[in-house]
Amino acid sequence: MSTRNAALFNTVVNWDELPVTQVRPGVRRRVYATDEVMICHHELEVGMTLNPHRHEDFDQLVHIAEGRANYYVDGVAHDMRAGSFLLVPRGSEHYVEPIEAPCVNIDFFVPPRADLLP
Repeated sequence: MSTRNAALFNTVVNWDELPVTQVRPGVRRRVYATDEVMICHHELEVGMTLNPHRHEDFDQLVHIAEGRANYYVDGVAHDMRAGSFLLVPRGSEHYVEPIEAPCVNIDFFVPPRADLLP
């Protein structure tokens, strides 16, 4: 017996149709998850409150889809612009600082983050 959710296959999803969560001032999130991967779409405002944190259970693949940001990993700033990717290893302190708006950060989590699942 497969644990894969058959309802997820052959279904078109648009970011604009997913619910938006205001994470904190300047950060809005939309989440799409399958059984094996989670994708989080973040709209970030320049000047938002920064949130250094770490995850012990998973790596995080970061993609800047729009705008420009400094993405910090273990204190090192990485200049990212639209089209940039960065792999953040589990356990590393990291955070994003948008420096050009609109800034859209898309994160990929494998396995999906349990704290963001409905």
